[in-house]
Amino acid sequence: MVADLARRTFDYFVREVNRESGLVRDSTKENAPATIAGSGLALTCYVVGADRGWLSREDAVARTLATLRFFWTAEQSDAPDATGYRGFFYHFLDVRRGQRVLECELSTIDSTIVFAGALAAAQYFDRDAPAEREIRDLADKLYARADWTWMLRDRMAVSHGWRPQRGFLPYDWLGYNEALLLYVLALGSPTHPVPRAAYARWLSTYRWKRLYGQEYVYGGPLFMHQLSHVWIDFRGIQDAFMRDKGIDYFENSRRATYVQREYATRNPRGFVGYGPNAWGISASDGPGPASRIVRGVRRRFYDYHARGVPFGLDDGTLVPWAVAASLPFAPEIVFPALRHISETYPTITGKYGYKCSLNPSFHARGKPGSAWISMGHYAIDQGPVVLMLENYLSGLIWRLMRRCPYVVTGLRRAGFRGGWLDAETR
Repeated sequence: MVADLARRTFDYFVREVNRESGLVRDSTKENAPATIAGSGLALTCYVVGADRGWLSREDAVARTLATLRFFWTAEQSDAPDATGYRGFFYHFLDVRRGQRVLECELSTIDSTIVFAGALAAAQYFDRDAPAEREIRDLADKLYARADWTWMLRDRMAVSHGWRPQRGFLPYDWLGYNEALLLYVLALGSPTHPVPRAAYARWLSTYRWKRLYGQEYVYGGPLFMHQLSHVWIDFRGIQDAFMRDKGIDYFENSRRATYVQREYATRNPRGFVGYGPNAWGISASDGPGPASRIVRGVRRRFYDYHARGVPFGLDDGTLVPWAVAASLPFAPEIVFPALRHISETYPTITGKYGYKCSLNPSFHARGKPGSAWISMGHYAIDQGPVVLMLENYLSGLIWRLMRRCPYVVTGLRRAGFRGGWLDAETR
């Protein structure tokens, strides 16, 4: 089940890509732009593909080099149609031309995923061959070019991003979320590192909660508890906050996974289809915008949105890929959920594994028991499935990134100690 799902999901990054630039389409929807996060995830997925024989090493090297060369040579300026600025990249790019589209932001978190993918590739492609040496060189240069101190803008927190002519977005990375990876890489930069005080400020905005018998750092959408773990093995290592609480971030994500299951089991908002094997609420596509009466209650349904529970938006949309990406944390509850979803809603599986989402409360009119199912696959969903399943099966990406000096430096500057990190110094 796991190997087949990973293989089918991986094919997204083989087919939904511009081979010349390595840019990956955001989704399978018609005329979808490229997404830099998807392109960064692809860089790490090619590592898995080469290691498992889904691609030849030569093909994986060629795809990786095309992507890294594009990001290194593409225009970096404050022009509104550039590819990036100050070492960061715009969230969405034209698939063919590689230029900014949709008036999107220079995204720090999506650029972080590009850097993480590049660094993972640099660790894997370690042979003394010209192409693999070039991968390592380009990965180092791309990462070193990012001006993290500029993104602080004197506020001691990294900004979500910047737009030409309008400046910085009004949001900073504060509170527990997917930016754990971002801060590790921002701290580990060999050229423009953020100060340790930025990480301390981030920790100060955490929300520690007790929910359904679980104590953990709260984050509503499930992806917040997954993304950083794609690349970093947090088992047994702790920063100051986690040392005080007596757990690590891996255990925190395990508890968050159990909270999601318990929420769906209790189903406090009365949605159709929820239960102990039907859970998983995260950023996803949805059936809206729409309004319908379901079981005598008028419900509002949304389109793509960062859903989260128990306190965030919930419109009855379940996200199978987010369940799959939780496999390393809690296989004992993930496997039954995946079997249930696959058996109950067989059309949720498409040519690239799980489609984005489903909503049993928004069934086809006149067809009770059916469910709305997203037609699209999204790169940002596909990547974590491939990579977290690989970490569950072999720990490959975790092993590679434990050797990355920038990750080690970033973790230590953040105050992490223990486990494999201490072993690195012995």
